[in-house]
Amino acid sequence: MKSLFLSISVFLFSFSTLFAQKLPSFWEELTASDFALAVKQSEGVCVIPIGVIEKHGQQLPLGTDVFTSREVCRRAANKENCIIYPCYFMGQIFEAKHQPGTIAYSPELMHMMLDETCKEISRNGIKKIIIVNGHGGNTAWLQYFCQVQLASSRDYVVYYTTPSLTQDVQKKIADLRKTTVGGHADEVETSAMMTVRPDLVKLERATTESGANQGRLQHIPSSLYAGIRWYSQYPNHYAGDAKDANATIGELSIEGRSQTLAEMIKAVKADKDAIRLQNEFYKDAQTPLNTKVH
Repeated sequence: MKSLFLSISVFLFSFSTLFAQKLPSFWEELTASDFALAVKQSEGVCVIPIGVIEKHGQQLPLGTDVFTSREVCRRAANKENCIIYPCYFMGQIFEAKHQPGTIAYSPELMHMMLDETCKEISRNGIKKIIIVNGHGGNTAWLQYFCQVQLASSRDYVVYYTTPSLTQDVQKKIADLRKTTVGGHADEVETSAMMTVRPDLVKLERATTESGANQGRLQHIPSSLYAGIRWYSQYPNHYAGDAKDANATIGELSIEGRSQTLAEMIKAVKADKDAIRLQNEFYKDAQTPLNTKVH
C-alpha cells in the first residue's frame, strides 16, 4: 500500500511539473534538461521564424524581417505553447544584392541549411515543424521547399505559413493608415518595427528616398514574370511611404498575426493525418503500379 502511494505521488509530481513549469519558448534559452520537458509541453511542435538580411528603406534595420517574425512567434507561443527555433535569416534575397548589407546565400546552401535544420529538429524529438515566413521574397522558395519534402521519406512534417490578418484587423489598420500603397518598409512594416524595436527605427529618414513604383517594365504584361521585376519597380528596395508610421498600427499588425499563428499551431497539434498520408505516399511511391485507387 505504501509502495502504491509512493508511485502515485511520484506520478502526480511529475505530471504537475510537466504542466506547471513555465519554460522559455526560445530554443536557445532552454537548458538541455529543460529542452526535453519543453518538447512534451509543446506537443512536439517547433516554429522556425524566417526572414532575411536586406535593406528596408533608409529608416529600418537590415534585420527587420527577422525581428518581426520572431516577435510574432513569441507572442503566438504565449498563446499556444511551442518551441521557437533560433534566429534564422538564410532566405532568398538575390533581388537586393545591389544594396549595402544584404546577405544572399547560394540557392544550394539555402536549401541544404533549411533541410538540415529540419532534420536536426526532428532528431531532437520534434516531428511537427512550422516555417513562419516574415519576408515576401521567400514565398515561392518556401512553397517549393515544402513540395520537396515528398522527394524522400522522412519521419516529420513541415508546414509553411505567412500569418495573415483577419478582415476586422485589416479594416482597423486601413482606417488608421495615411497611405494606401506599399509592400516593403512601408507605413505598416515600419509601424511594426516601432512596436518590436523602436530603438532601431529612424523615421526621420523615411523620406530621403523614393518608395514609388518606377514601372520600368510596364510594357510587359503583369502576368508574365521575370526575376528582375522587383528591381524594375523598386530599385531603392523601398515600396511605399513610411513617414506616417505609428506604433498603434504596428501593434495591431504584430498582435493580429500572432493570433492567427497561434490558431495554426493549435491546428497542427491536433493534426494526425498529415504524417499518416505522408507515410502512405512514401510507401506508394516505391511501387506506383501497386497504388490503390482511393
